[in-house]
Parts: sequence; structure tokens; C-alpha cells
Amino acid sequence: QVQLVESGGGLVQAGGSLRLSCAASGRTFSNYFMGWFRQAPGKEREFVAAISRGGGSTYYVDSVKGRFAISRDNAKNTVYLQMNSLKPEDTAVYYCAASLRFTTPQTMAAPSQYDYWGQGTQVTVSS
Repeated sequence: QVQLVESGGGLVQAGGSLRLSCAASGRTFSNYFMGWFRQAPGKEREFVAAISRGGGSTYYVDSVKGRFAISRDNAKNTVYLQMNSLKPEDTAVYYCAASLRFTTPQTMAAPSQYDYWGQGTQVTVSS
């Protein structure tokens, strides 16, 4: 089992930046395919970005491409989400998630693909 703890959320003006971190403890971090999701009030949880176990492949939802960057440091058991040019529509609770499953670009956007979740961190972007 792995425990995930997100940090780095907060209030920022439109156009600003935030860097989210997700620290993992427990089993070998490099065994996990990692994802970031977000959930705005009244909406379903939405895939944001994902990164392969070795960090060589990254994936993004179209709405954040060119603005967000996911990365991981397996030596530090941490995955990051650098968010630039933030927009009010990026406001949500952001969750990191870990998957032990065989994950493909076709399945990685499904929350059911992930085995473990953090508690979430609030990101609020003011206009």
C-alpha cells in the first residue's frame, strides 16, 4: 500500500503559477504510474495529467497542454504538477493518484484505473 499527501495548493490570480507536490510513502514509488485529477464543485473528477513509472512519458488533458507540466523524482518519492498561466476554470480540488495496473493512454484518464488517492489540495484562481 502507498500513502499519498498533496501540498502546494492555494489562491492565485489568473495568469499566475502554482506547483503541486505529491509525496508518497510505502511501497516502491517507481512501481506506480502516477496521475493528477481535479474536481470542481458540482462536477465529476477530471483527468489532468499522468506520468509513466520511469518518467519518460507524460500525458495531458487538452485544456492544460502547454500550461501544466507533470514530473516525478523517484529518488524523492514525489510527483509534481507545475501549473502556469492559470485560469479561473482551473479552480478545483487537485488529487494525485497511483496505479499499479497496466496503464495505457486509453485507460489512464479513468479514475477507476488508480488504486490509491491523496486527500486533495485546493487550487483557487481568481479573475
